[in-house]
Amino acid sequence: MHTRAVRLYGANDLRLETFELPPLQDDEILVRIKSDSICMSTHKLLIQGTKHKRCPADVATHPVMIGHEFAGDIVEVGAKWQGEFTPGEKFAQQPALNYQGKLDSPGYSYQWCGGSATYAIMPHEVMELGCLLHYDGDSYFGASLGEPMSCIVGGYHGNYHTNKQDYSHQMGIRPGGHVLILGGAGPMGLGAVEYPLAVEPRPAQIVVADVDPARLARARELFPAEATHGVTVTFVNSRDHADPAAYLRELTGGHGYDDVFVYAPIRELAELGDRLLAFDGCLNFFAGPSDAGFLAEMNLYNVHYSATHIMGTTGGTTDDLKEALGLAASGAIRPAVMVTHIGGIDSIIDAVTRLPQIPGGKKLTYPGIELPLTAIDDFGALGETDPLFADLAASCARHQGLWNAEAEAILLRAKGDAA
Repeated sequence: MHTRAVRLYGANDLRLETFELPPLQDDEILVRIKSDSICMSTHKLLIQGTKHKRCPADVATHPVMIGHEFAGDIVEVGAKWQGEFTPGEKFAQQPALNYQGKLDSPGYSYQWCGGSATYAIMPHEVMELGCLLHYDGDSYFGASLGEPMSCIVGGYHGNYHTNKQDYSHQMGIRPGGHVLILGGAGPMGLGAVEYPLAVEPRPAQIVVADVDPARLARARELFPAEATHGVTVTFVNSRDHADPAAYLRELTGGHGYDDVFVYAPIRELAELGDRLLAFDGCLNFFAGPSDAGFLAEMNLYNVHYSATHIMGTTGGTTDDLKEALGLAASGAIRPAVMVTHIGGIDSIIDAVTRLPQIPGGKKLTYPGIELPLTAIDDFGALGETDPLFADLAASCARHQGLWNAEAEAILLRAKGDAA
């Protein structure tokens, strides 16, 4: 089976290549990739190369397929998994493996398994760990975005609060509390607003702080100003206030925030979040820095006397992924709030390379087609001369300006990659 894939050969060395996959083994599964959203972690992999914890040392001679937020169709099932998986069914997958203590992961570590490809081979450990999942949703991108949503879900589950009577920990955010999301108007931050609006326990208030006016304007369009399920959502441009910390605390009536999520690896944001913690408040440093020496000052007086605590989560469990997929399939959450750009396999190298410089949210790619990376906001103008973009613009307009299953079907049908 031939595949076309973007492969990493080392730091700052990505190549789009066509090559032959090896014969399928009895404990492997051949899949066709239909969608793959691009993660900032892949940009970090490109920059770090073999310094990245999941990148093999011999990547220069055994290049790895990139892309870990992917979904598609099962094509061929090895003898070991027949009866459990069926050719033709859709799949989702959990790339955060922990197999025999190794950090190997699809999209980082495997020659034949990654999402920026037309076809890939799922190695045996993915199935043995229960990380290849059956998926019945109406779109492929919904399954791709299940992975980043699972990280968000894991962040909310990972936060905790304490009980001074018996030292037990209450896992999750404080019910009826105040949530602050710093650096939160980007794609992951918007997903972090969606999730607590859909499930219990819900906070009473979510405040999202950012400094990008365009991202904040889009965020306000996607979330109503009135309370949803009793939860108020407020978006704040920190640069509009001489003393952002004082203003943000004032929004809680002086209480402070029970749960703070830091969604950008910026020292000042981490320190701001620490200053705004309420008694027994939990700060989740969600953003993963590239610098192994990344430091910030935390108030240890408050750790001792106000029971504040600092922790971090990375990735999500398979159960988190199942929860995210279920919520998306039922319509309880809209993972599409994260997506602002669509592209084909030919757009991936440039998108990964320039990811921090490209404005907007998630870049969603379809490896089976060729399409320049295109902002959803540009569909209307492009549609004046291109009927495909006119159809895509009309579809997105019917869905609050968001990418959706109908638009995906229109695109894949027009480009000859329909199911």
